[in-house]
Amino acid sequence: MKKIVVFASGSGTNAENIIKYFAATEIGRVEVVFTNNPNAKVIERARNYGIPTEIFSKTELIESKILQKIDNIKPDLIVLAGFLLKFPENIIEAYPNKIINIHPALLPKYGGKGMYGMHIHRAIVGNKEKETGITIHFVNEHYDEGNILFQKNVVLSGDETPEEVAEIIHELEQKYFPEVIEKLLNHNL
Repeated sequence: MKKIVVFASGSGTNAENIIKYFAATEIGRVEVVFTNNPNAKVIERARNYGIPTEIFSKTELIESKILQKIDNIKPDLIVLAGFLLKFPENIIEAYPNKIINIHPALLPKYGGKGMYGMHIHRAIVGNKEKETGITIHFVNEHYDEGNILFQKNVVLSGDETPEEVAEIIHELEQKYFPEVIEKLLNHNL
């Protein structure tokens, strides 16, 4: 069974979805959820499924402490699911093409530092974009610039609020993120 490690900073709905999805398969399992936020709802969500959580500081992430913990697990895939810190180069170098992120827009548009969550959805509505979507990509040393693995777009009517766009994107994330992870683990992507 393949080992998945998840990093999340917030509510953890994508992390929970991945945990549930793989709990029902023989393909892989989420081994641990790492978070930089001691108040993140993802901690409770993970514990509800018996998945251990590791809370860490930004310093511990940048130094080798978190890399050592990851090395002890030997994951097949590291999944960033709403993780807001820049991922450190030491982990990226140790796990080339084994770290993926989901972004709530069609990269390269609306990517980069500070472009996450409602910031993106407000910008998309404010710019009257005709479409948006999700991007799943490998993580490299730059925000949202790793090779794109998967994109799914959705056409907008132009009447949506940022909150409605967020709901649409969330549905896409819930449907496609676990499927893309499964394909990666099976080397079908």
